[in-house]
Amino acid sequence: QVQLVESGGGLVQPGGSLTLSCAASENIFRINTMGWYRQAPGKQRELVAVITSADITNYADSVKGRFTISRDNAKNTVTLQMNSLKPEDTAVYYCNAAIVTISPHRYLELWGQGTLVTVSR
Repeated sequence: QVQLVESGGGLVQPGGSLTLSCAASENIFRINTMGWYRQAPGKQRELVAVITSADITNYADSVKGRFTISRDNAKNTVTLQMNSLKPEDTAVYYCNAAIVTISPHRYLELWGQGTLVTVSR
């Protein structure tokens, strides 16, 4: 069964850095767009960053210049490097991917289980 597994969340002080990683499991034919979303307490889930299969990226205005999304197609992974973190970045971060599986040959949109990032002194 295809799934996304996230890692890398935790507690960090303001101004610090964290790296989030997300790996897609077996039975992958192709991965199209991959991305990261976040949901803070009491707020709706919002886009953080996405990257297409052609490595075209898009970022939320609030993270531009601080966060970098990248992907490794050979390993079916996507990474979010987060620098200069602020308390308002505190949220549960979710990985998202548009995947075509090998067998059965079908399109899926998957979400990871979420990883908590807390930015606080």
